[in-house]
Amino acid sequence: GDLAKKKIFPALFALYYEDCLPEHFTIFGYARSKMTDAELRDMVSGTLTCRIDKRENCGEKMEQFLKRCFYHSGQYDSQKDFMELNKKLKEHEAGKVSNRLFYLSIPPNIFVNAVKSASLSASSANGWTRVIVEKPFGRDSESSAALTRALKQYLNEDQIFRIDHYLGKELVENLSVLRFSNLIFEPLWSRQYIRNVQLIFSEDFGTEGRGGYFDHYGIIRDIMQNHLLQILALFAMETPV
Repeated sequence: GDLAKKKIFPALFALYYEDCLPEHFTIFGYARSKMTDAELRDMVSGTLTCRIDKRENCGEKMEQFLKRCFYHSGQYDSQKDFMELNKKLKEHEAGKVSNRLFYLSIPPNIFVNAVKSASLSASSANGWTRVIVEKPFGRDSESSAALTRALKQYLNEDQIFRIDHYLGKELVENLSVLRFSNLIFEPLWSRQYIRNVQLIFSEDFGTEGRGGYFDHYGIIRDIMQNHLLQILALFAMETPV
């Protein structure tokens, strides 16, 4: 999906480049679309960048990374399809103690189906099994609690990791340093010197395959209550203790 291409694969490659991944690791893409391993690698290779300081042997590292990327097509609610995935994973694990991490970069209405199938048919036999749930976690506190209850039918709380990839922006962009440690801005950052504040969310591309998600969940709910409020909070808050 869109998030996998733009964020997840480039981030995994950056970790691989910095030798932060285990020696024996395999990455499997899983979705309903029919695709070969070669087609996945071709798609992924177009989004990988050498965002790293050294930039040495980058092409070589990309080749090595792509050789570890595979694809399996299946339905999210099919235990049979996940059993097929489990077979492929076992082949790659070759009897080693294996840890499995499922990153759910999928629409929220199929979280529980995917977790059920993965937990019952593709859990690790001898290592840990963990699941990363990409936001949104429900539409309000009630639906969020219902989602957690549903996930806990198949997982323990310590197996569930909730993530909003956008919240890393503060660290990447150094917004709090810009806001609180800049000798030019800090003395002027007040109502005496600032007439108005505008937060502009602007992208130079369309929904690109995310239309179904936005129609179901809502662009305002997806962007306003977390991403833009996060930036507003960093902009408007008092200096933290």
